Amino acid sequence: MGGIVIIGAGQAGASLAAKLRGLGHTGAITMIGEEPAPPYQRPPLSKGYLLGEMELERLYLRAPSFWADQDITLKLGAEVTAIDRSAKTVRVDGESIPYDQLALTTGSRPRRLPAAGGGDLSGVYTVRTLADVDAMAPEFQAGRRLLIVGGGYIGLEAAAVGAKLGLNVTLIEMALRILQRVACPETSDYFRKLHGGHGVKILENTGLDRLTGEGRVSGAALSDGTQIEVDFVIVGVGITPLTILAEEAGLVIENGIRTDAEGRTSDPAIWAAGDCASFPHRGGRIRLESVGNAIDQAELVAENMLGAGKGYEAKPWFWSDQYDVKLQIAGLNTGYDRIVTRPGEGGAVSFWYYKGDTLLALDAMNDARAYMIGKRLIEAGKSPDPGVIADPAADLKPLLKA
Repeated sequence: MGGIVIIGAGQAGASLAAKLRGLGHTGAITMIGEEPAPPYQRPPLSKGYLLGEMELERLYLRAPSFWADQDITLKLGAEVTAIDRSAKTVRVDGESIPYDQLALTTGSRPRRLPAAGGGDLSGVYTVRTLADVDAMAPEFQAGRRLLIVGGGYIGLEAAAVGAKLGLNVTLIEMALRILQRVACPETSDYFRKLHGGHGVKILENTGLDRLTGEGRVSGAALSDGTQIEVDFVIVGVGITPLTILAEEAGLVIENGIRTDAEGRTSDPAIWAAGDCASFPHRGGRIRLESVGNAIDQAELVAENMLGAGKGYEAKPWFWSDQYDVKLQIAGLNTGYDRIVTRPGEGGAVSFWYYKGDTLLALDAMNDARAYMIGKRLIEAGKSPDPGVIADPAADLKPLLKA
């Protein structure tokens, strides 16, 4: 009996393994991760850890002793090279490990600039792993010139760190505005103003032709013909799900590893959860890149591995920390046609996304109360009168009882 094998030792894999033991599963559990570090949380990498405000030990999802105490075998710094579905084994560094059930929590990887565009020059970084951030940390010295490619949340968080540490930061975004893919213009305007107030130079509708330098990056040629000098570069242009093992094993791929509502792939003995998995949602299919989804989906898969037979109902939420602003997001804003603005206290504000009369999502800046109420309304399928939302004097809490 091979027990349960989990490929991927990030948030989803760790949550799945811990949940199995929490449910009383006593069989063998093996978790395999490519990184040498025990499972850790990624969001603080581009925030507190990069700023030097969070120690390494605080990144760990569990105390290192937890895994041994729970009789969970960790194989770290190990690469799975193949899955043999017929033999029900995985190949790891020349060893074959048998499984009864297999979970793929392989996560995702950052998109990189092509080598032809200077992406392989020294001094060009992405933000995904502990090793990535440890490698770039010495670059953050006051007065140096940092170029950030990409105006999504990772790029903006890195810009905030650079500005706080006294660097000269330029951020370029090829779309018409920062956050265009994920947020309304009002949210983009808010963060553009915030970063401008901290000295970050934001160039929208501006692409990158190529990075320049001899061995190490020293400059950038922009799409408008501008040439700028840089000391190092951070690339934040999105991530792609890690599906190569699943593809090579013949599993169905559809914007990630395709699963049913229970998290089962096209092979009934193989499951998937987290960034790498796509799943049914409201008549369609989505893939979510968030800590909340990684935890919730992985824990549900753990239950279903033990026979629960439950369908996954995603409750999307996200967050970002930039300077002294905490952005909290609930719901998915796809298809919105109206934004309702709700001013809060002390400069706080929230933007509520409606499609017709239906509340889809909200972005709350330093307004935890609006966020919590909005999140509960969305999860309950309630859509309050936009006029009430827009009135800063209106108490939102009674809306939960309506």
